[in-house]
Order: sequence, then C-alpha cells, then structure tokens
Amino acid sequence: MHIRMFFNLMLLLSVISVKADIKTVGFDKAAFYSAMASDNLEVLNAQLNIVKAASITEKEAYEGALLMKKAGMVTKVKEKLSLFKTGRSKLEASIKKGGNTEFNFLRLIIQEHAPKGLDYHQNIESDVTVIRSNFKMLSTVVQQAINDYSKKSKVLKPL
Repeated sequence: MHIRMFFNLMLLLSVISVKADIKTVGFDKAAFYSAMASDNLEVLNAQLNIVKAASITEKEAYEGALLMKKAGMVTKVKEKLSLFKTGRSKLEASIKKGGNTEFNFLRLIIQEHAPKGLDYHQNIESDVTVIRSNFKMLSTVVQQAINDYSKKSKVLKPL
C-alpha cells in the first residue's frame, strides 16, 4: 500500500513538474530582447502576453520593462503615464529584491530613453557599473543583448 502511494505521489510530482516546464518553454529571452529592440507595437504586445502567461520568477521585471517600452509607443498621454508607472513599479520591485544584473540592464535601457519629465534617470551610472562588473556571469543571450544595445547606447560602450 505504501509503495503504491509513493509511486502515485511521484507520478503527481512529475506531472506538476512537466506543467511548470511547459509554462517556461513559451518564454524565450532572445525573443524578449528582440521585442524590446523593436518599434512594433504588435510585437511588443505579443511578447507581453507571453510574459504574462509564463510562470517564471523574473516575470515582474520583464513585464515591467515591456510596459515601460510600450508607454513610449502609445499615443494617449493618460495611457502612456499609466503604463510607465505600472511598469516602473514592477521593475523597481524586482531590482530591490537584488542580485540580478539583467534587471539593471533592463532599467538602463528604459532610463536612457525615458523623457526628462518622468524623472527616471538617476540610476544610469550605477546600472552601467553593475552591468560591466557582472557581464561575464550573465547568460550568453543576455550578453548578446547587452553587446547589441551597447552599439547604439550613449552611456554603455561595447564590452
């Protein structure tokens, strides 16, 4: 009887694990960074839907960055401000948890392009320092995104 319960429990855990993997399979960092570099609202919205559906620990940071990027693409001022504030709060909360250089990179991308009136430029220098210090510890996809971004950045020179 105990052996049967053990096997049933193992089967249940494996099913739960497979379901969790399915939700993370839909998220592709390369596609995420491609959307972040795009000026196409449809591409951005599609990636936002993928991130919202994913069950990844970095979800809030990615969603926040996409929302702030989207804020720069919509036309209604009220919607721009709402998207930016929501995104900012999600990204900043993720950064405050600490230890993820990729989130500093996402914030740098947004800060460098945010209008002066939004007062979102105060961490540019510290983000550049964190990115430079931890670059070699990042995944190759994130390193490539940083290298691509640095070619057109005014503050982050190629590493």
